[in-house]
This record gives sequence, C-alpha cells and structure tokens, in this order.
Amino acid sequence: MAGIDRRHVLGGLAGLGLAAAATGASAQKRNPIEAILQSPRRGLWSDEFDARRGDSDPGASSIPIFSTQTPVFIEQAIAQYNQIALNGGWPVVPANEKLKLGDVSRTVYALRKRLIISGDLAPTAGESLTYDSWVEAAVRRFQARHGLPADGVLGKYSFAAMNVPPSIRLGQLETNLVRLRSMSGYLGDRFVTVNIPAAQIEAVENDVIVLRHQAVVGKIDRQTPILNSKIHEIIFNPYWTSPKSIIQKDIIPLVRKDPDYLKNNGIRILNEATGEEIAPEAIDWSTEDAANYMFRQDPGKINAMATTKINFENPHAVYMHDTPQQSLFGQIDRFFSSGCVRVQNVRDLVAWLLRDTPGLARADIDRIIASGVNTPVLVANPVPLYFTYITAWSTQPGVIQFRDDIYQRDGVEELALGTQTTL
Repeated sequence: MAGIDRRHVLGGLAGLGLAAAATGASAQKRNPIEAILQSPRRGLWSDEFDARRGDSDPGASSIPIFSTQTPVFIEQAIAQYNQIALNGGWPVVPANEKLKLGDVSRTVYALRKRLIISGDLAPTAGESLTYDSWVEAAVRRFQARHGLPADGVLGKYSFAAMNVPPSIRLGQLETNLVRLRSMSGYLGDRFVTVNIPAAQIEAVENDVIVLRHQAVVGKIDRQTPILNSKIHEIIFNPYWTSPKSIIQKDIIPLVRKDPDYLKNNGIRILNEATGEEIAPEAIDWSTEDAANYMFRQDPGKINAMATTKINFENPHAVYMHDTPQQSLFGQIDRFFSSGCVRVQNVRDLVAWLLRDTPGLARADIDRIIASGVNTPVLVANPVPLYFTYITAWSTQPGVIQFRDDIYQRDGVEELALGTQTTL
C-alpha cells in the first residue's frame, strides 16, 4: 500500500465500522476497530488511536556496528538489563495464538507488561486486553530490534525472541561486548563488514554507513567463516567453478536423478590439468570419480553468481557475489549458502568499491554486465573487509539489537531460535 497514509486507511476503516454498527450489534462485534475504540481500558490515548512513540527507527542509525560509540551503548544496555534481571525480569508471553491489531485476548495483558519492561511500550499505554495501536507499534519496534519483519503481527519468531529471559540477553550483551572491543582499532577510512548472524552488510566511510545490504550467508552445516581481508578484484559475468564439496554433496546426486542437469544449467566438466572438456557420458556417476574433475558454469542468467563476483584473499575459498535467487533476500532466516556471501543490490556496492578505479562509473558497470562477457577488474584501492559474528549490539541510545545465535557460538541453547517450532 505504498503512498497511502496509514492514518487515513485506519480512519476509513473506523468510519466503515461505525456505519456498520448502525445496522446491528452483530456487525459491531465483527469490527476490530470498534472493539478497540470501545475498549473500557484503553489507557490514556483516547483521542490518539493511531498514536506512535516518537522513537527513531531502530534500524535507521548511520553509526556502524564497529564504531567507538557502540561499546559505550552496549555498556549502557548491560546496566539496563542487569537492573531488569534484578527486578525479576519480564513475564512469559503465552505463545498459544497469533495476535494482530484489533484482537482481544488475555495474552495481550502479559504482552503489554513485557514490552513496557524492555522499553518498547510506554508505561502510560494502559492495561487493556485489546491489541491496540500502541501495542502494535511497540511490537513493530521490538521486531525491528530483533531482525524480524516489522509487520506488527505476533507470531512464531516474535514469540520466540520475546520469551528469551533477560538474564540470557544480559549474557549475550556481555559476550558481544568482548567481540566489539576486539575490533575497536582502526579499520580503515573505507571498509566493508559482513555480520553473519544478522545476514547484513555495511559499507562504511569516515565512520558512517553509506550502504547497507541484505545478505545470504552459510548454512549451519556450511558456515561462513570469520575473516579479515581486502577486496581486490571484481569479476563481471563470472564463470562459476564448483568447490569439490558441492560436487560431492550436491552435483553428483542431482546428475544421478537427472542426466540432463549439467546441460540444462550450463555446467561443463573440464580436465583441470589440460583444460579438455569431458563428456558427462564418459563418467561413471555411480562412483565419486566426478569429484576429480573441474565443474565450471558458463556466464549467464542462471549462473550461480549471476552478474558479479567480489574477490578477496582468504584460506577458505569463499567470496561475495550476486545471485539469481533474489527471493531469498526476503526470507527471515537468510542462511542458505555453502559459505559464500550473496549480496542484495550488488551493483550499488560494486560501484562504491570501484569509485577510485578509472573508467568504471555505474553506467560503465551496467554496460559491461549487459555485454555478457567475462570481465575481471582490479580494484584501484583495495577495500578492507571483515566477516564478523555479532549477535547483540547498540548504535543508538536505548535501542538494543539482538539476533539469533545461528551457529551457536554464544554457547546458550535458547539463543539458537531458528530451530524452535513454537507458534
């Protein structure tokens, strides 16, 4: 509903509800807006149905995770969560039903208490059992702080994040403060960070985030490594050469099921020593012999790296790249790769990386990609790159970000929320 003011939409709905009420009591009961407006315990917002907290967007900070300010904010958060724990924590919110704007449930009472204690909901918001506009706004804020879609609907992932005890969140903050302090030195005037648990990329210049990208990172059983390097090369319209692990785990089983898999996906088998192309029919697919050859995919729309590969020296043979599977960037959990990092809107990042490289403005980049020709380009001033693992941080006063401990490096089972199966 882009371009439509939410206040007008709700106002229109409320008007429709009032009109419907005139036709009978049964219509009034079916209208969630009427239920909110007529709730006897709405709190202090009587003429401010669509009220919103004045807080800034939890994801809008331009301060990078690895800023000198971040440890200071984390220390403040530790003090806050220590006090919450000393005061007895927050109530468990029963995960027995999905909740959305207009619902009436006893669960909303516990939800209000929970959100007030964490600072997401104002203490003056009342004690109504109705999931009103204030509660929805607080849930959106909570969801944004936990890397969840801020849709205001309380479901599986929101319940799971909400019911982590404050004592565990406190330990998470303390663990990540150590990690953040270890990166407190000079990282470069320009640098790129990949925060693996958040599946997010920051391009930083002069201590300010200039670009922020969604990412897809490694599966739990094929983890993206932590590393420091420098981006030195961009390859447009790249060939994709399969790692041996993918040949064994993925390609061989797929060819056994579909003999035309390689042809349909533009993958050639090459003798790595001679460069000679090997016909698929010459290989015994009932064995692992195929893993002794090179599997290379031609450039094109179905190439695993799509239009772009970003290279940097590292011992893990990983890289950053574009992807034909753009829908994955819209997933809540973006842990699908075999260790490499897929970048949403990769051309924006590449244009920034190549800013100092002559003859490679954005229009030049688009032209090269459109040509379909494999084109390696050296970055004139290699840009420092950091693959990191941060599950809790703060870059705004009072706004604390948490993410699932997807690789279970924080050492606490409750933080690996991706495996939970609650509502």
